[in-house]
This record gives sequence, structure tokens and C-alpha cells, in this order.
Amino acid sequence: MRLRPHGLYIKPQGGARVIHNYNSVGLVTEKCVGCTDCIKRCPTEAIRVQDGKAVVIREFCIDCGMCIKVCSNKAKKADTDGLAAIENYRYKIALPAPALYGQYKNVLDVNIILTALKELGFDEVFEVSHGAEVVTKAVGEIVMNSANAAARPFISSACPVISRLIMMKFPDLIGNILPVIPPVEVMARLSRRHVCEREGLKPEDVGVFFISPCAAKNTGTHRPLGYEKSEIDGVIAISDVYVKLRNKIRKITPDKAEILAHSSFRGVRWALSGGESGNIDINSIAVDGIDNVIEVLEELENGQLDDVDFIEALACTGGCIGGALTVSNPFVARNNIERLGLLMRCDAGIKARRVDFGPVDFAELAFTRRLTPTRALKLDADMSKALEKLERMEEFIKELPGIDCGACGSPKCETFARDLVMGQANMEDCIFMLRRKVKMMAESMVELASKLPQTSFIQHRELRD
Repeated sequence: MRLRPHGLYIKPQGGARVIHNYNSVGLVTEKCVGCTDCIKRCPTEAIRVQDGKAVVIREFCIDCGMCIKVCSNKAKKADTDGLAAIENYRYKIALPAPALYGQYKNVLDVNIILTALKELGFDEVFEVSHGAEVVTKAVGEIVMNSANAAARPFISSACPVISRLIMMKFPDLIGNILPVIPPVEVMARLSRRHVCEREGLKPEDVGVFFISPCAAKNTGTHRPLGYEKSEIDGVIAISDVYVKLRNKIRKITPDKAEILAHSSFRGVRWALSGGESGNIDINSIAVDGIDNVIEVLEELENGQLDDVDFIEALACTGGCIGGALTVSNPFVARNNIERLGLLMRCDAGIKARRVDFGPVDFAELAFTRRLTPTRALKLDADMSKALEKLERMEEFIKELPGIDCGACGSPKCETFARDLVMGQANMEDCIFMLRRKVKMMAESMVELASKLPQTSFIQHRELRD
């Protein structure tokens, strides 16, 4: 099986990474049949089918993982780290996303899942949900105390897909994105510092690995948004460890589980849509599913949501439990986490430990780099040639059928017109234009035949011979 990545990273000994135009989603070429399902569901029109295989335009890809979800042939895959990557480090830390807790039915003790995760080879496990609690406090203070009315409503920065979507398609809303690093990055910084102080280790001796439901979270560690460098050394897909964890979980009883939990349900509920905004007492809305988010952002851009203070926008249906790297049905996963929440909030609760990560300065959670619009692909570096191509593109659009069927390998007639002027497609790739051409050729042949001399069949045969 060969994965064609859309970026490259080199991981030398010692864990340092050099990143070049990295995207997480790649194509398993042997499995792709060119069915066009992916091009119809890509929210940024980043996929084409050329020569019978899907091709991702890296500049347009936001790593939402939608193509992974809809591909029935499993030809799309996230380029994440394998479990073997932890062996590159002296001390290994696992940071499980709270979405992991929803993957296992009737496992209502977080400590069982965390113990199983530790048994996979990690030295320590810290919950990303604790980082979510820290971010919740920071978000509440910023939103409640901000005097910048122009930035309202604030848009959560927790989902990197949405941030990249805004940078690409809604650049006027970049200033609305809350400039706070995501919970997993908070937890990576806190856990590395804590372990180094406790164990007397150097930072480079410690490997921090995120157990992720989402391909975009992997991209975020390679190309961070709002800060220079990620403290995460690797990202392991939940789907890649699901079976191994399940086999471990089956052998662990509650009395044998190590007490590793250290967060409340306020952090765990971040796995669900509404989990972040539900923790903040402000006028907010929660929207999940990339198509629904686009509709809300369009309304916001049109000035229809001025009375809202905060928007929690998540690309996946149901929230992170619907991520492309999860296993369980998101609705089942939601039920699992809500049942877990009932137990966590009752008097008996779940046994938890106290971890002293030290004081957290909210200033440390703020972005250190401004987000900027994603540069669109130019038709041509030469402005005069670009204008000529634009005119040709408009002419093609008028000529094309305008039904956006995707049969040509491009998601829309408009994008197909762009591909034509860029020399990446032929007009005959459109079956309607091809049928029109064939019809015109047939009519021409009939007309030509009608002009031939009216000779006998024998004469025609003699002429032919």
C-alpha cells in the first residue's frame, strides 16, 4: 500500500522535524478508482480526478478529513505517526483527546482507558481535557472582558479546520478568531515541563504524543496556527490504536486500573459539539458539520449575527467524536460520553489524582503570530496574462452546461473552467461537451454524405476499390 502525501516532513534522530508544505491527508493510489465521491464533498474544492486517480491541490486542502470519511474504497488516509514512533524517546507521554472516551461502549471509568493506553508503552498519560479546562477559563475572561466590539462574535480557535477555512474563504473574519492556543498544545507544554522537573529530564528526552480523532490536528503540529512551534512530537490516530486498546481494556477491571484521571467533565465534554460554549456563561451558539459552519460564517459575514458573543464551530458532525480518525458512530460516542458525565458528576464519581502543573499565566496561551489569509492560486504571475485567462475562463463558464455533475473530475463547472485555462483539463473531459462535439461531427458527416454524387451502389464500390 503506497500513500501519496501532500507535504513532506523529515524526522531525524532525536525527534526534530523539518517541515515543507505539509498536509496530513494523502491518497492510497492502488485503492483509488476515480469515483468522484470525494470531489463532491470537499468543502474547499481541493480535489480533482485526473487520469482515473484523485489528486489533491495542496494549497486548497484544509485537512478536514471529509474525503477520508466518504471514500468507500479507503483510498484516502491520514499520514499520522505509528505507535512505534514513541521508541525514539527516552520518556513517552500520551495525551489522549477526550473523544477517545466515547469509542468504547460501557467503559465508564476513564482510568481503565488511560491505564490501557499506558500499557501500550507510554510512561505517563495526561488528559487533554485538563488543557480544555485551562482554555475554558482563558476564553471566558477574554470574551467577558474584551472591549473590542469589532471582534465579536469571537470564533473558537479549537478546531484547526475552521481556522484554515476562515483563512481561505472568509478572510474578513480572521480578526474574529479567538487568539488562544488549543487545549492539546496547552497540555503538551504543561506535561513536558512537569515531567522534566519531576524526572530530571531534558526536554529533548521527552516525546509527547497526541492520540487524535482528527487529521487536521496532525497538520497543526507541523504547521501551527498562531504560534511558532508545537510541543507535540507525534500524532497517533485513534483508529490506529483502537483495537490494541480494546484488547487491553477487556483485561482491566476497575479495581486494577491505575488512577490516572485528573480532569472534570467540564474538559471531557469538549469532545462534543457545545462542550466548549456550554462551559461559558455568555450568549453563544455551537455549530458542527463543515457545511453548517459555512452557512453560519456566511451569515456572520453578512452581519446577521451581531448579537452573538461567541461561536463554537467544529468541522465534524457531533464535534471531535465525529473526526475522521475515530471508529465509533458519533451518535453512539456522544451517548457514551454523556453516560460517563453522569457518573463523573455524581457523589461517588471517578477516582482521580491531583497533578500540580504549577500556575498558568493566561498570557502564555495567547497567539504569538497573526493569522493571515491563505493566498489563492494565481491564474498567472503576469497580470495581463492572468486577465486574459480570466476572460477565457468566463467564456468557458458560459459554454459549459452549469450542472456541476463532477463527471469531468472537477467539482463544479466553474472549477473545470479554471482547470481548462490552466491547461490541466481538456474540454472533452466534460461528457456534455463531448456529446455535443460527437453530435456535431455526426451531423457534418451526414451533410457531407448528402453532397456526394447520386451514383449506383456498383459505382460506389468501384470507386472504393
